[in-house]
Amino acid sequence: MIPAHLDDPELIGLWTLDEFLAMVLPFVWGILFQHILIGMALAAAGWWGLRKAKAGRAGSWLLHLAYWHLPSGFTGLQATPPSYLRLMAG
Repeated sequence: MIPAHLDDPELIGLWTLDEFLAMVLPFVWGILFQHILIGMALAAAGWWGLRKAKAGRAGSWLLHLAYWHLPSGFTGLQATPPSYLRLMAG
């Protein structure tokens, strides 16, 4: 049998790993700090927001967006060198 979808992301239940973490982390926070309803609301909002942000695109799209729009070092990625150092960048 040949798989029909080779590039599908791995799923945990019904969700991809990033969607699962967007739901579980706020929920665990809510349990630890005894704000379960707030944690559940944040988990639902996180899942919905991430689902809308991806909207049929690959999850790497958000990583590329973060690289260009967040300050350098925030995502752990190297920043693009300034234009006056272009000869040093090789």
